[in-house]
Amino acid sequence: MTEDHRFLERARQLDAADRLAPFRACFVGHDDDTVRSYLDGNSLGRPLQASVERVQELMVHQWGGRLIRGWDETWLQLPKSIGDELGRVALGAAPGQCIVADSTTVLLYKLARAAIQARPGRNRIIIDRDNFPSDRFIVEGIADECGLELDWLEAPQDGGVDAELVRSVVGPDTALVLLSHVAYRSGYLADMPAITQAVHDAGALVLWDLCHSVGVVPVELDAWGVDLAVGCSYKYLNGGPGAPAWAYVRAEHQHFRQPIQGWIGSAEPFEMGQGYEPAPGIGRFASGTPPIIGMTAIQDMVDLIGTAGIQNVRAKSVALTEFAVEVTEELLAGYGVVISSPRDPAQRGSHITIDHPSFKKLVGRLWDQGIIPDFREPDGLRLGLSPLSTSFEEVYVGVAAIQAELALG
Repeated sequence: MTEDHRFLERARQLDAADRLAPFRACFVGHDDDTVRSYLDGNSLGRPLQASVERVQELMVHQWGGRLIRGWDETWLQLPKSIGDELGRVALGAAPGQCIVADSTTVLLYKLARAAIQARPGRNRIIIDRDNFPSDRFIVEGIADECGLELDWLEAPQDGGVDAELVRSVVGPDTALVLLSHVAYRSGYLADMPAITQAVHDAGALVLWDLCHSVGVVPVELDAWGVDLAVGCSYKYLNGGPGAPAWAYVRAEHQHFRQPIQGWIGSAEPFEMGQGYEPAPGIGRFASGTPPIIGMTAIQDMVDLIGTAGIQNVRAKSVALTEFAVEVTEELLAGYGVVISSPRDPAQRGSHITIDHPSFKKLVGRLWDQGIIPDFREPDGLRLGLSPLSTSFEEVYVGVAAIQAELALG
């Protein structure tokens, strides 16, 4: 048996033994032969069939049938109710601390600005240089706006920020530390409780970006003492392109003043009164009209994760990335491909990044074959593996296709 066929047989055996495999049938396009290997769930998750039906019901019966009455009947409660369920299922957050609203970028701005104002007299923000552009751009803008200084952490490209590095920089002048739980490039999984403690020991606040971990890596925001967190909902929460993000604000911090004072975040939005009085609790971190259609599909993936169990989702994520690492080493190392992600699965999210100078020109050819990873500068292909929708055979098929393209030169 050739090496390729050995891995294919192993993949099929793993799929046969996978207790989460039946969930794949819940996703639209899981049996579409034109997509042979979807390895980009860390950028955009597949839609759920239940979400197609839910959105249709919203548009036809709620929007079409109830019209503006829908706001009073259900819609105004959705940002908090979906937030509470997300907190329960995937975030380790008690009710009243999560809300769905705005984009990741807007929520990062709101919470970062609120945190800085809550630490008067401190004039420094810490962020790593390889964080996602939005995170970096937001704090650069805030620093310029408020006359603050930035402390840039330098982390290895195939790793990320650890507690020791944070402790070496954080100090009495630090107001805020902004970090990603899973690094978007390398997939490095940060030690959230240890880093949070390091930040608190210095009297600063920490804001975590969970875009690449929510729904696939279990977290305990309450138990770990996290101050603030933000995450998107179109990756592992399968909310669809442009679906709104969510924010977590620890109960003890909900007196913070957020900077975008919109009517929905006010105490009595429908009184249309003079002067802004913030809503109590998590509601004050809302601003404008909730994006109801955009948040509708999130509910089905949260329900599915709750049914599957976030610990089981994590276990399959580890198994998928371990298999991807193994197949990559066997099939691609001979072509000069380098794995730029942590080898220890305890330090890795649900994607791995592989580097090769030819990958930029190969992406289009792979997509044309129904092999869909994504490319990140300068040389990286990210293989994003969504445990409830990705099979082991898909992983093998994708890596084998990359090998075939490299062999062509």
